[in-house]
Amino acid sequence: MDLDLAQVRAFVTAAERLHFGQAAEQLAVSQQALSKRIARLEAELGVQLFLRGGHAVELTDAGRRFLEPARRTLADGDLAVAAARLVDRPLRIDFWGHLFAPMRTLATVIDHLADTATADAINAINAIDTVTVETGPGRDLPGVLDALARTATDVGFGRVHGVGGARDAAYPHRLVRLVRLEPVDVVVGEGHPLAGRTQVRPDELRDSILWCPAALERLDFYQRFAEHFAIRAESGGANLGIDHFLEQVAADPARFALVPADLELPERIRVRALPLVEPTPLYAWSLVWRAADPHPGLAPLLRAFAEVGGRSRWLEYQPERDWLPAGDVSEVEEAGASSISNAKHHA
Repeated sequence: MDLDLAQVRAFVTAAERLHFGQAAEQLAVSQQALSKRIARLEAELGVQLFLRGGHAVELTDAGRRFLEPARRTLADGDLAVAAARLVDRPLRIDFWGHLFAPMRTLATVIDHLADTATADAINAINAIDTVTVETGPGRDLPGVLDALARTATDVGFGRVHGVGGARDAAYPHRLVRLVRLEPVDVVVGEGHPLAGRTQVRPDELRDSILWCPAALERLDFYQRFAEHFAIRAESGGANLGIDHFLEQVAADPARFALVPADLELPERIRVRALPLVEPTPLYAWSLVWRAADPHPGLAPLLRAFAEVGGRSRWLEYQPERDWLPAGDVSEVEEAGASSISNAKHHA
């Protein structure tokens, strides 16, 4: 049989929403038209895709089996249309994170990508593809991975949980590349016992409370840091932004927070950032993308990360000086000694 892509799109949208009214609104068609498309698709396939009962909608076993191939079919159709029309779609990057604002890293790389493309175009030598980037923040890592699966985004950027040996099981049909190891500072209020120090060791924080911007089980890096250094961790509940979070830290002389070493702290909040040493914790950033049919702009993006990262020593890791969670160490080893030596060469 020949699949009707309008019918397939109606099915996928309804399957993701599990609500025919919302699906119809998203597709800008009437609910009756949506229902007719799905009914025709079911008739052509000879199977029932949805269980309908009152306002509730559920996928049947056949519907669950059909969903992922249907998504791929729509993605291929969109690619075919874009190729025929010579339409360049922006490279969509979704990022996630709490205090570790990823745009500081992404902006540096994207600016380098734009500058390189412009310079190459002017010189008309070794021109690389000019890549238009469109960013959209994902709510969390599972949300970004779901967007990748639905082809709603092209690249995810953030700290990948459970990398190393568990990665293949955790990220089927996706590729992951470590692109940056970011040093972490400790932030304390002016009343904290260590506020007058010029640097702090993690083991000196065991009498303090690691204050978290969200529930600890949602913050893999914070959780692993607390467990490794035997530090008590607590959360303030809702994540209302960096200012509110730092105000909570400043309000209690027993609290401290972990933040990127280059984060600019608001002047009005009475907190201090102190380097963490012996060891220095590193926060690992990775790119995640689909193994099948990657966006043409992915290759220039990876080159830009390699060039900026090499010049800025983003992948430098010394076990005797630095600390990483065990899974992140495996990722560094997989990235290869050549990446680290290249980083030192460009420094």
